[in-house]
Amino acid sequence: MNSSTPKASPPDSTTLGPLRVGVVGVGYLGQHHARIYHELPQCELIGIMDIDRERAKAIGRQYGCPYFDTIEDLGAACDAVSVAVPTDWHCAVALPLMAKACHLLIEKPLCTSLEEGERILEAAKKHYCLVQVGHVEHFNPVMAFMEKAVTQPLFITADRLAPFTPRGTEVGVVLDLMIHDIGIILQLVKAPIESIDAVGVHVLTATEDIANARLRFADGCVANLNSSRISTKKLREIRIFQPNAYLSLDFMNQNGHLMTKEGMTFERQEIPIDKGEPLRREISAFLESVARRSQPKVDAALGKSALEVAIQITEQIRAVKSDTQR
Repeated sequence: MNSSTPKASPPDSTTLGPLRVGVVGVGYLGQHHARIYHELPQCELIGIMDIDRERAKAIGRQYGCPYFDTIEDLGAACDAVSVAVPTDWHCAVALPLMAKACHLLIEKPLCTSLEEGERILEAAKKHYCLVQVGHVEHFNPVMAFMEKAVTQPLFITADRLAPFTPRGTEVGVVLDLMIHDIGIILQLVKAPIESIDAVGVHVLTATEDIANARLRFADGCVANLNSSRISTKKLREIRIFQPNAYLSLDFMNQNGHLMTKEGMTFERQEIPIDKGEPLRREISAFLESVARRSQPKVDAALGKSALEVAIQITEQIRAVKSDTQR
């Protein structure tokens, strides 16, 4: 690839022609980024990179693109790149890509610490790069309905369960799974958090595998979040109570119902949801933001806010664990 090809200018213009895109990390999730980029007409999959070179070669053959030996070479060839490496590598991969003026879609969570989050935000500003964080549930059709229907949440319960897999265990279940629901709730509740109460236990890994957090907001809303990565079943559900209405929604099956108060009874309404692949919607939205130089729906600032809450929950869980071991 010609690494001297001019890059996009700062955010005052619209990109013409297909965007040149790449993927760093083509494991379980990154391979789907490569697949979708390959299928979308508004971009051209320029190349991929992975620490497992044979894996990168295989995915490259599957989607007709080369693999790159260095992050810098891939960044020089691309307008935009998906970062789908383990969380503790996000910052180390993101910074050299932004130094090459690449816009980034960084899988959630943004990174593992607030210090790294600040470094990513500063680099994005310095190099005029857009950063979208892969909180994919924000692009689930269920979320589109909630954003319209939820006007005054009073009580929220969110359950996210999954069978155990080694993938993602470089962080605890809060950063691995619960952060999805943290991001959703921060988007729905337009008030600051006043207090957090959290508990968790580790079962199979060195960090928490099961966690519960109770968030109290300044407007009176309370959110109760449960996450487990050692469940025998998959579950991704949220229930929201507000004056005169109750919503029960299933992110995994993309369905749900709305209960509205009619006098002394409730009327049940099945929610019409236009089903679709959330990751495809997320990537399409990212490409549109890059092409139009518009703020991503889930930008680095929102990703950092969700990370901050997740870290507070994690620290509280570990503080409780430390006290009980004394």
